[in-house]
Amino acid sequence: MTKTTFRDILGRPGILTLPGVYDGISARVANSLGFPALYMTGYGAVASALGVPDAGLASVTEMLDRVRCIAAAIDVPFIADGDTGYGGLLNVDRTVRAYAASGAAGIQLEDQEIPKKCGHTEFRRVIPYTDAVRKIQVAVAARPDPDFLIVARTDARYSEGLDDALRRAEGFLNAGADVLFVESPESPEEMRRIAETFRGAVLLANMVEGGRSPFLSAGELETMGFKIALFPGTGFLTAANALRQGYAHLQRAGTSIGGPAQLPFSEMNALMGFPEVHRFEAKWADLAI
Repeated sequence: MTKTTFRDILGRPGILTLPGVYDGISARVANSLGFPALYMTGYGAVASALGVPDAGLASVTEMLDRVRCIAAAIDVPFIADGDTGYGGLLNVDRTVRAYAASGAAGIQLEDQEIPKKCGHTEFRRVIPYTDAVRKIQVAVAARPDPDFLIVARTDARYSEGLDDALRRAEGFLNAGADVLFVESPESPEEMRRIAETFRGAVLLANMVEGGRSPFLSAGELETMGFKIALFPGTGFLTAANALRQGYAHLQRAGTSIGGPAQLPFSEMNALMGFPEVHRFEAKWADLAI
């Protein structure tokens, strides 16, 4: 049976809503709910794995560990945040090949200076236009399979203005990018202008709760002309709040009873794959060694 690719999913009618996943639990939860595809968020991966801000502190090796973890936990395709590609053009080439080999169905690359920063925070700067376009050209040439998607992101709206961001996105499209991602437009009018400028291209809108862009629903984004509605922070923001509430209750009460609702232990075991472990052990338990 032929496996469904991310490109196949993009060919379906309607907008694609992508939740951000960042570790094995979040990936399994999203997968179990039936999302056809997922997105590995760099902010969430760095925060959960290293406990540090998304400010260019993670190495490509650390990010690849998360790519492999998520790939092993799910059975749907996912795009993984590749930040700046972790260096120059040779690094971009190596990063694209490594992400593909580790199980990602696509990579997101951005045009920020190194060290990069979360796209909804301050003090972001971008590399020159020519260097940014060349990076996407290298990524397209490096992918081992044409179904491996190149998501090209520009952060130029923040530091250079929307006109420069649109110019860069056009350069990325001409360089062969599969998905265009203009980060942090600051009004509905700017979002409509992006959609109108690239009508017919696959456009991604990044919806960050509390971020710099208007927070719109997938339906509203589809009406504008976007194809992907990305919600990268929903998972880790929800999880962090639940942990804060649960731990605070435990600290106050000395017990978890009466605290925030929890997933039952039996359901957690099922989510993480214990039924498969038990079937394996039952199959092999009585066999002679």
